[in-house]
Formats: sequence, structure tokens, C-alpha cells
Amino acid sequence: MTHKKEAYKADCYGDALRERIIEFANAGFDSIPADEREAWFSRFKFWGLFHQRSGQEGYFMLRLSNCGGVLTPGQLRTIGEVAAEFASGPVENPVFGNGYLDLTTRQSVQLHWLELEDIPAVFERLESVGLSSRSSGGDSMRNISGCPVAGKDRHEFLETRPILDQLQSDLRGDDSLCNMPRKFNISVTGCREGCAQDSINDVALEPAQTLIDGELVKGFNVRAGGGLGGREPRRARSLDVFVPPDHAYEIVRAFVEYYHETGDRTNRNRNRARFFVDEHGTDAIREQLTERVGFELHRAGTNLRDEYTYNAGRSSTAGKYDHIGVHKQADGRNYVGLSVPCGRLHADEAIELATLSDRYGSGEIRLTRRQNPIVMDVSDDALDALLAESLLEELPPEPSPFSRGAIACTGTEFCPLALTETKARMAVMLRWLRANVTLPADVSQLKIHYSGCTADCGQALTADIGLQGMRARKNGEIVEALDVGVGGSIGTEPSFIEWVHQRVPADEVPGLLKNLLEAFGALRSDGQTFREWVDATGHETLIELAHPEETDYEDPCLYDGKQSWYPFASDERPVGDRPATADD
Repeated sequence: MTHKKEAYKADCYGDALRERIIEFANAGFDSIPADEREAWFSRFKFWGLFHQRSGQEGYFMLRLSNCGGVLTPGQLRTIGEVAAEFASGPVENPVFGNGYLDLTTRQSVQLHWLELEDIPAVFERLESVGLSSRSSGGDSMRNISGCPVAGKDRHEFLETRPILDQLQSDLRGDDSLCNMPRKFNISVTGCREGCAQDSINDVALEPAQTLIDGELVKGFNVRAGGGLGGREPRRARSLDVFVPPDHAYEIVRAFVEYYHETGDRTNRNRNRARFFVDEHGTDAIREQLTERVGFELHRAGTNLRDEYTYNAGRSSTAGKYDHIGVHKQADGRNYVGLSVPCGRLHADEAIELATLSDRYGSGEIRLTRRQNPIVMDVSDDALDALLAESLLEELPPEPSPFSRGAIACTGTEFCPLALTETKARMAVMLRWLRANVTLPADVSQLKIHYSGCTADCGQALTADIGLQGMRARKNGEIVEALDVGVGGSIGTEPSFIEWVHQRVPADEVPGLLKNLLEAFGALRSDGQTFREWVDATGHETLIELAHPEETDYEDPCLYDGKQSWYPFASDERPVGDRPATADD
């Protein structure tokens, strides 16, 4: 039987949906019939509009779409101004205050606490500078990821921006393909670091080369069926296909059309592309692609996976493992990657960052898959002045390993799926770790990722240390808890974490991490990375070393357990259609 969400989409979806959103917004939130809200909220997601969790009725999150993480001059400033004017909630976050924006793991931006009535004005402001939220949520092709410094990096293997731009305009922009069986992720990697993380995408192009008619040709190998979530992760599998750049668009479109036409639309628990590849098999998919494209498919070439270093768990001497810090561009100028702990920027910080990017660079900002911004095109003459700016004390280009490696999803602050709060807890936890744990002097990277549930939007399964939200009972009370795993990475040999403890009360997790990291510092071999140490240490030993422990760490919302309408609210859930405002 077709799933009910397919019926929702058949009635109204894609480009036609935008007009209905505007109609509802102009008429007010209450104009959406109560018995139709589930259907409309499901449809709204195509335009990046997500109704927030229970108790926050009338408030929405808006996710933008900017292919490959590129924000052209003026766009970040506009996002910051929109956040300052429209993205304030009835209760301040104790760590981040009010009026902020979140950077995502797919190189884009999310705004919270937006009221439906303001959406037309928000759309108008964003679209005036070329920004859009189209196809950033729902059952659609999501924001396409790529190397954030594509076209600028002096170590780039081959140029990918023209491919990304064509995929954005001709494939994601094709309304006939808007209604996918489930959300669908595309990545294109043209660099040697592997920073588009091809192994966890539904279809991915990774850099490769091969001989064609005796000539060495640079291009891409094609992988499919990667992804996280539901504790059933998959590595993207090789389709044994090599394509030169001029056929890259066609091969991706062929796979998208194949999945669009034949993907399962009945069981939403088993219809992501990773299960599609499980079911059909790579050989059959390759045969389908051969029939669908108008050119010869070459067998997979020699890939660059041995050079991948981005979130790969390898030594820092092997190459870039993120984009933080000062790096040379191909044109002799510099890009400067900044660290945004937990990926959350205050509106004032975003506006100031836009000002600095104009003053010292070209005004262009790029976003990474690690929830961080990059200031582009900074000349050598301007570099010292940029680095001396006070904002860079808050968003440092040389952060501590704890802050540098931190990622956190939205959590119960807004997400109806999450089981625990994430961003404020991660921020408090990072401060505690910096004050109480000393890493070996040669350890500059440690990836700690936190997801509020098993959907794993924080990519915990790929981290050195992965945290996923759960609940547990402590001293007779329900508390927020975390499952803790170690040993994940994306790189030469992608791996997912192994769980060492489950349902650890949140206030005992920092003590667990302290015990584990102190053991790492004491027992590691010279130069050994955390991932290498985990691989060399038996699983049972890791369980013993990582023992939970209460400390002087104070958790921001241990006893919330998703019971309140907002994790940081002191009052009961307001009565009525939406939470009380400060004016009330």
C-alpha cells in the first residue's frame, strides 16, 4: 500500500507548493485546518519549512539551499539580518541567547523561531540576493555537497564547480523530479582530501583517472547507496563506472531518474537509496545506467582514496583534515577557515563576518560539512589585519582540538524526532573538557559528533567519538542519556563507530570522555592518532577505559527528557495554539 505521505505529495508538491505556503502565511497560521496540518507540514518541507516540535505551534525552522556551500557577496549579511529581525523565540537559549542561525553538515544554513506570517517577507529578503530554500527538505534532492573551496584550492585534482552548478540548475531545478521516494543526497568531490564525504551519500562522484584510448583522463568514479541513520549505515558502493567531467551530469541524472521511477514508495523505513542499492545490486544498477545514457561507460579508474584525509582519522601530517586555519589558494591569495562551536552563529556575528569578508576578501563565504565558514580571497597584505579582528577571538582559526572537532545536530530544542538536547549541552561539555582534559601536544584533531537521535543528522557514526541521544533512568527518574561509540572516520577506509556504552546519563558522559582520553594519552604509541589507537586497542579494553563517572560538570537540562515544550523554559507549556511571547 502506498504510504500516506505519497498521497500528500500527489495532491500538491514542488514548485506549485510555494503559492499555497504564501496563501497560508497571508491568512495566518490558524487558516491551516487543524485536521490537515500534518499533511501541509509534510509538504512544506520541500521549501525548507519545518514546523518545530510539539508545544512550539506556529513556529518554523527554515533551511536554505546553497550548492557546495557557496555564499556569494551579500548573502551572509542578508541571512544575518533576517535572523536578527525574524528568528527570535519567546525564551532565550541559556548559551546562545536569541536571534541566531545554524550551519549544517550539508554546507547550508537553518533559521529557527520563524512565524508563518513572516515567511513571505523572509522569502522576499532572501531571494533578493539569490538565496532560496527550494528542495532543501522533504522527499527531494537535498543540498548538493562538494569541496567548499572548489575552484580555489591549489591542490584541487579537477574542477567541479561547473558540474555542481549544472546539477543545481538542471537536475535539482527540474520540477518533474521534485517528488523523490525519500530524501536524496548527491556529492561531487574534486579535491584530494575527500571533503564531500562521498562514502555517505546516495550517489557520489569521487576523483579518479584512467586510460581511454591510450590517453590518461581525469574524471570520476561513481558510488551509490551510502548513508547513515536508523543504526543501519552503509558505505557508498562502487558501481564500477568511470566518467569524464563532460559526462558527470548525465550519469548522476540517470541514477536519480532510475531511483525516482523504481524506488520503493511504500515502506519509508526501507526506501532510502542505500536500501535501493542493497535490493537491486551494483551490477544491475550499472546495466540500467548503461541503457539510460547515450555514451559508453568505462570501468572504474584509479581513485584518490589513498590520499583522503578529511575526517579520515589520519595523522595531521598527511594533509588537511578540515578547512580551519589559513590556506593558500591557487591564485596566491588565501582562504581562512573559522571555527564555530556546534555550528551556531549569532545574527550579529554573521553580519560582522560578512563585513570582514568584504573588507579583507572578496565578500564570498564558503561553508564546510563541519558546520564552519570560510572567508575567501584574502590577500597576503590583508591577512594579518583579518586575523587581528576581535570576532576571530570568538570564531578562531586556531581553536582547541575539542572545539575544532565538534559537530551537533538540532536536538530537542526544535526537532520533533530528537530524544535529547544537543547544541547547548555540547557547548557546555566542550568548555568542561577544555578545562579538565589535556590532550597530548601533538594531537590537533579529535572529532566528537553529537546526534539527538538515531537519525544521526550530526553524523555521530563517522566520528572519533560519536554520541547519540537516548533516555535512561537514574535515581528513579527519567533523564536524558547518550550512547557513546568510538572509531568512526570517512577516508581511505571508511568505518563506523563501535558502541562502548549505551544509555549513559548525560551528566556522566564528560567523566566518561575524560577517562577515555586520559587513557589514550597514557597508552598511545608515539604519533598515534585517536582512530589508530582505537583500532589497536581491543573493544573490551575500550569499554573498561571509557567508564562513566559523575564529576563537577553541570548538565544544562538533564531532567528534561523531552517533557517540556522548550528544554530551557522554566514554565509549563503555554495553553493555546502557540507558545507565549515576551509581550504576553
